[in-house]
Amino acid sequence: MAFESLSDKLQNVFKNLRGKGRLSEADVKTALKEVKMALLEADVSFKVVKQFISAVQERAIGQDVQNSLTPGQMVIKIVNEELINLMGSDTTEIQLKPASDMTVILMAGLQGAGKTTTTAKIAGKLKAKGRKPVLVACDVYRPAAIKQLQINGEKQGVPVFSMGENHKPVDIAKAAIASAAKNDQNVVILDTAGRLHIDEDMMNELIEIKEAIDVDQTILVVDAMTGQDAVNVAGMFNDKIGIDGVIVTKLDGDTRGGATLSIRAVTGKPVLYVGMGEKLSDLEQFYPDRMASRILGMGDILSLIEKAESQVDEEKAKELSQKIRKAEFDYNDFLDQMSQIKNMGGMASIMSMMPGMGQLKDVDFDEKAMDRVEAIILSMTTKERTTPELMKNASRKQRVAKGAGVDISEVNRIVKQFDQMKKMMKQLPGMMGGGKRHGGGLLGKLKLPF
Repeated sequence: MAFESLSDKLQNVFKNLRGKGRLSEADVKTALKEVKMALLEADVSFKVVKQFISAVQERAIGQDVQNSLTPGQMVIKIVNEELINLMGSDTTEIQLKPASDMTVILMAGLQGAGKTTTTAKIAGKLKAKGRKPVLVACDVYRPAAIKQLQINGEKQGVPVFSMGENHKPVDIAKAAIASAAKNDQNVVILDTAGRLHIDEDMMNELIEIKEAIDVDQTILVVDAMTGQDAVNVAGMFNDKIGIDGVIVTKLDGDTRGGATLSIRAVTGKPVLYVGMGEKLSDLEQFYPDRMASRILGMGDILSLIEKAESQVDEEKAKELSQKIRKAEFDYNDFLDQMSQIKNMGGMASIMSMMPGMGQLKDVDFDEKAMDRVEAIILSMTTKERTTPELMKNASRKQRVAKGAGVDISEVNRIVKQFDQMKKMMKQLPGMMGGGKRHGGGLLGKLKLPF
């Protein structure tokens, strides 16, 4: 995951600071030297790192820290605040006109950054907010670009305007706006062509579109895995055509993530969203404060709650809550819970957002094991799934193991874990602030059915 290495290094630095009763100027400078190295290794721009360390040091060597009862915590607080300032203190939305008017959004970026997929993700988000978007296929060069947009548009339930590959992008854009006006579509999203690198033809085409029609928002899509190149690309696009915001993709991959920290400082333009996976739902609003919190190992409970709220069916949660209290939890319910965890990005993703769970980074949350559990449960009969006691029978276990293509020891383990989970769930309401006060504790906020 992005920032994992940076997060580890920063947490080690802060662990040393926390152990000190008082901090000398030398302590602060030594710690900040390590912070500087961690940021540079995470591929944060040298100029940005220099300014960041200078800002932190100026505050950290001041009287507030020297006289603080917990100087180590005070330094962490300062680093957190300066990280937020670096990424832009406020969360920035895509600026839309009133629903009664039409907003035109131009999506730009290099080939391979995930622009076409991101364009469809944005359309889905705007549709969920009550807008009527239309996707416009202006990439007439890349093979299958139009087809990819049409497939993604269909998945999102958003119409796609296309004139094929034999028209100029500027003419397609003009025709799309005329069509949108007739069809009561109030957000036109132009998926323009990318190149393998920035060239004059690409920029001229974008300039031509912006001169021919009124573009309200120009959004650049960059690939986090290209590191500082992503920042350079953002700077060049901003200089040549002007951009209003940036979306950083592939932040879920094995990337150092420093580009995300540098973009605002280098271009003056905000990061709007971050791509956290290939699914059309894997696009997260960028919150500088939440990202800073994740980087410093403080978790990101608000994002976790939002993920849970978008995935958990409240009626099903209430129904399951009752079943757990009556000890009627069965394998179908178990399957539902696993499905919700998968939809929230898997166990590793959930744990990464929990405060203080950084130490679990080395725990192997085997997502494939969840697939095997699913196969085992689906190999049970309907009656076995609703009556878990039946799975104590050896011949039934043998049949299920054969049906799922696993060793019987795996079935035995799942049956045992299910029994333990069932017992634990009966105790959870009292332990975690649930029960009749359902909604009072963290589990309540997450709308988990305990």
